[in-house]
Amino acid sequence: MLQLVESGDRIVLSVRVQPRASRNAIGGEWQGALNVRLTAPPVGGRANQALCRLLAERLEIPVAAVRILFGEHSRTKRVEVRGTTAERIRALVETSSRPAG
Repeated sequence: MLQLVESGDRIVLSVRVQPRASRNAIGGEWQGALNVRLTAPPVGGRANQALCRLLAERLEIPVAAVRILFGEHSRTKRVEVRGTTAERIRALVETSSRPAG
């Protein structure tokens, strides 16, 4: 189950990133973290920027509302999100696990 920490107007979650994937996608849950595939390489912060853009797009919030707290150079990151709800973040996992069609 996706582990979220709510504090005031922010939500902190773990994200497991797979850079250089064939497409940008949210791949469900992985050991309590949101599993995210990104086409960007992990060079020069491009995968981190792509992660923030993807989460902002899927949650329909500004990119500035998504911030990496820890793990900028790691596949497992702690990410802070503002301007959304825990339910919307959990919905990302649910929609990623549905079969296409």
